[in-house]
Amino acid sequence: MPRYEYNPFPYKAPPELAGGHVGQYPVVVIGAGPVGLAAAIDLAQRGVSVVVLDDNDVVSVGSRAICWSKRSLEIFDRLGVGERMVEKGVTWKVGRLFHRDREVWNFDLLPEEGHKMPAFINLQQYYVEQYLVERAGELSELVDLRWKNRVVGLEQAGGDVRLQVETPDGTYEMDAAWVVACDGARSPVRSMMGLDFAGQVFEERFLIADVEMKADFPSERWFWFEPSFHKGQSALLHKQPDDIYRIDLQLGPDADPDEEKKPENVIPRIAKVIGHSKFELDWVSVYTFQCRRLERFVHDRVIFAGDSAHIVSPFGARGGNGGIQDVDNLGWKLALVAKGEAPASLIRTYDEERILGADENILHSARSTSFMTPKSDMERMFRDSVLALSADHDFARRLVNSGRLSKPCSLAGCTLQAAWDGESPLAPGEAMADAPVRVGGRPSWLLGEAGGGFVLLAVDCDPPIGLPAGLHVVQVTKPGASAVDGVAHVEDSEGAVAARYGAGLLYLVRPDQHVAAVFTASDAHEIAAAMTHAMGRE
Repeated sequence: MPRYEYNPFPYKAPPELAGGHVGQYPVVVIGAGPVGLAAAIDLAQRGVSVVVLDDNDVVSVGSRAICWSKRSLEIFDRLGVGERMVEKGVTWKVGRLFHRDREVWNFDLLPEEGHKMPAFINLQQYYVEQYLVERAGELSELVDLRWKNRVVGLEQAGGDVRLQVETPDGTYEMDAAWVVACDGARSPVRSMMGLDFAGQVFEERFLIADVEMKADFPSERWFWFEPSFHKGQSALLHKQPDDIYRIDLQLGPDADPDEEKKPENVIPRIAKVIGHSKFELDWVSVYTFQCRRLERFVHDRVIFAGDSAHIVSPFGARGGNGGIQDVDNLGWKLALVAKGEAPASLIRTYDEERILGADENILHSARSTSFMTPKSDMERMFRDSVLALSADHDFARRLVNSGRLSKPCSLAGCTLQAAWDGESPLAPGEAMADAPVRVGGRPSWLLGEAGGGFVLLAVDCDPPIGLPAGLHVVQVTKPGASAVDGVAHVEDSEGAVAARYGAGLLYLVRPDQHVAAVFTASDAHEIAAAMTHAMGRE
């Protein structure tokens, strides 16, 4: 019996049915999962009205994506749900790897202090969607969330996208200047447009079982190669809120998914893992590894994000986190274009930058899969040798691959980043690092003070005068030092900003909090030129 109570969201007849007209909208998002909801909230916070269409009326059934990385949590925090997610979620940063019944390695994903968000939390996808739906409700003047609205037709013509939408009350049409397809791995939009994935489908199948039980397992990631309770295969254990534990078990390529999901087959397997049968099944699924993506994510006025654009194996937490980073990259660009503040060509840089991110995720995911499920005698010999040596040798531990965990992608070398041949702790293309600061005597965090627009960060130096309108300036000084009048002033209360950014440097940061340019000394014209370049307006 599922612990989470699934309450249907109310369906309302869309205005197009009552008025018999074709609605005109700047942006329509298809799919109200975490990626689609995050996209809508981001656009709304930037002043762009958006319609969200979803063919269902409840949050996702089953825990699905549960591991949310520090970078994604920082994005969620900007969207207004990060603190709530951390409060509910199970925080963890330690992973342990076992070969058979022996621990061969453990690692700490965030050994340093001074970050608002933890390395990872485990939180079921249905909670994430619930919080995002509630946040969208707070922005209802700009977010029109339509349940039981299924897109059944799509056509691009004359610079708009014409959508046909089916509801319980009939079918209507609407026009969108832009469509963001966040409708999942089996994307109907992708099918309507005749698009397919390129990549690799692995033969291996894995069983996911969420079980409810009282246990004293620590809040850590435990991964086993060839454990005694599941001989010859791999297994994974994660703790979730509400006394729910996620257990993944490798099944092999010949497993019958329908048979494996039956309780009479699942329960004995789980009992072997935990050593008893005092648990209840909460959710069960079987999945096949895939590492695939679209050739392009941008197709004229239709943009794909999340699983509709790319799929990776779940080990490494790169699927949901990759999707959130997709819309973080897209939101500010689409908002500028929708408001006429940047050319439509700016959207092409989403293709460039997020294909880079997807390829990085696919590479790591494919390597993890090959290590976990060797397909040749040579691959198995390598895997077994690495595991045998890893208990005593550091070099071997670095080769153990149970899923390289999600990290933000560097955009170095991409079109929008300025060239930089100097030395700095953060280079153009890298995501900002958070740090504790003080503002007006109260404690705060650097990312929160930076905000969600273009920002110039002046670390232990004065910003130039005459900077372009719309550029938020944040001057970071040592405690007690004075700042330039007319700019935001924060104190580097623990010295972490200087340590992570270097003193005497100016950072131009994009609205997605990736560094666009670095200056050791600069005038306002150079900074304005870099900002113009980062907006694709040259």
